[in-house]
Amino acid sequence: MSALFFRQLGLNEPQHNLGIGSGTHGVQTARILEAVEEVLLDTSVDAIIVYGDTNSTLAGALAAAKLHIPIAHVEAGLRSFNRRMPEEINRVLTDHASDLLFVPTKAAIDNLRREGIADEKVHMVGDVMYDAALAFKPVYSEMVAHQLEAEKLQPRDYFVATVHRAENTDDAEVLRGIVGAFNQIAEALAPIVWPVHPRTRKKMQELELLPASRLRLLEPIGYLEMQAYLSGTRGVFTDSGGLQKEAAFQRVPTLTLRAETEWPETVEAGCNVLVGTVPASIVAAAAQCHGTTPPCSAFGKGNAAALIAQTLQGYASR
Repeated sequence: MSALFFRQLGLNEPQHNLGIGSGTHGVQTARILEAVEEVLLDTSVDAIIVYGDTNSTLAGALAAAKLHIPIAHVEAGLRSFNRRMPEEINRVLTDHASDLLFVPTKAAIDNLRREGIADEKVHMVGDVMYDAALAFKPVYSEMVAHQLEAEKLQPRDYFVATVHRAENTDDAEVLRGIVGAFNQIAEALAPIVWPVHPRTRKKMQELELLPASRLRLLEPIGYLEMQAYLSGTRGVFTDSGGLQKEAAFQRVPTLTLRAETEWPETVEAGCNVLVGTVPASIVAAAAQCHGTTPPCSAFGKGNAAALIAQTLQGYASR
């Protein structure tokens, strides 16, 4: 999946590809930690930059901390306050190991301050995903009409869905309820375009969950294709933190299939509703999903990357 992003967004291939595949959280984190440490020992670096809340984020931070290499965490300070989420553990531990914490929103600053992290480590920069959304808007805007025509979809008359978190995919009854709700919505309201994560597809096959005719299961798609679908959709079903933001950037209603979010700003702005995973709640919320949402101004001015670069340069000079 990563190769598609490098190609579409014009990014250079990485100099080191660790090649770590799937596994349990402990196994995957340990393998990444070992591999990152080996790279750091063989390479002279001034600092390590880790992003987000994945197992690779935590493993990279741990490897650097053990080698006394400064750590910069991009997208620091997010909290769902649900410690059952692996991502929440990764966020908290990475933040407390980091020397520079680049936060996307004011709420993130407040979270770090409550946890006793020194203000001088924390830098408000905005959200780099907002930078990307603005930078690539001219590209994906040109794709919308062709993409909808190819899928025989009408603007504002279809939904987009993604489901990948373990609490939704690994619980058979929860996943069965979500697919059932999607089938009902697709048949009664509007088609649903669902790029299916490989793990989710495997679970659906194991449970023999069949999609309705208007529930369209796609292979994973690239960043630009997803943004194009968001541009014309009636609403989004997701358990992804990133997609909650991207929908807010495009002022598209989001129905989050969770009980909490690390992006409360989207809820407060009226862009996002936490509907959980009860099928009746999902269906009822979908029926109310119309039009655009209010703008959400919490994510900066689209210059987060430049502010991060400036701060890193200043840190290096000191």
